[in-house]
Amino acid sequence: MTSLNGRVLLITGASRGIGLAIALRAARDGAKIAILAKTVEEDPRLPGTIYTAANDIETAGGKALAIKCDVRNEEEVKSAIESSAEHFGGLDALINNASAISLTGTEKTEMKRFDLMHQVNARATYMCSKYAIPYLRGSSNPHILTLSPPLNLSARWFAPHLAYTMSKYGMSMCTLGLAEELKKDGIAVNSLWPETGIATSAVKNLLGGDAAMKKCRTPDIVADAAHWILTRPARETTGNFFIDVDVMRRAGVKDLSAYAISPDEELIRDFFLDPAGEPVR
Repeated sequence: MTSLNGRVLLITGASRGIGLAIALRAARDGAKIAILAKTVEEDPRLPGTIYTAANDIETAGGKALAIKCDVRNEEEVKSAIESSAEHFGGLDALINNASAISLTGTEKTEMKRFDLMHQVNARATYMCSKYAIPYLRGSSNPHILTLSPPLNLSARWFAPHLAYTMSKYGMSMCTLGLAEELKKDGIAVNSLWPETGIATSAVKNLLGGDAAMKKCRTPDIVADAAHWILTRPARETTGNFFIDVDVMRRAGVKDLSAYAISPDEELIRDFFLDPAGEPVR
């Protein structure tokens, strides 16, 4: 399979950023995409809503279903997955993209912020996957893809922002466990993580504004990598913690400069990836 034409994707947190980029890449193939997110009104700091995203998907050539859904709410998640499968006649892929972040130390992390990250990150990944499984079993090439890092137990990734790290690794542990649990069903379960910072609202608002954005790649690199993974045979591609650049090289792309916001800038390495010893280019 080299195309997602006619395939049904459900993407959490797809009103902007990486989730929307994945949706638009699939839409160019003619995919059917359910968007699950809370944003129904524009926010100056967080552009895009489920409705603007749906319009962009339709314009790109796909079919869209916008569903207002708080991924912390079990009934809303169950209803959204059921509605998506009924609307499009099945489900082929779940992309767990929704995430919350707070880069704070233990004493400065309020418990409500701790709870939010664990509910949106680890719990929602587990819950969305749980309720998607019965529908994915009906697909000829079922995939669960989670935007989470490889499990790196170096203390340097825990000390500065313990609560956030725990929540993201919870997502990754879902990949580790579900890949083995669902192997008998032929459902592929993988994680995908960017090598560098990605130019999103989170980077702009939390990690340094426009200066940080210039040291990032565009969300398109993650979207193209996700497309490659989702078009692989499910039974042959499971249990992996993919890094976007490695995926693109496997896909035959040697020059990644087109993905850089500012090609002359040295790119910042993303969280949870230890230094490689050389500047990222």
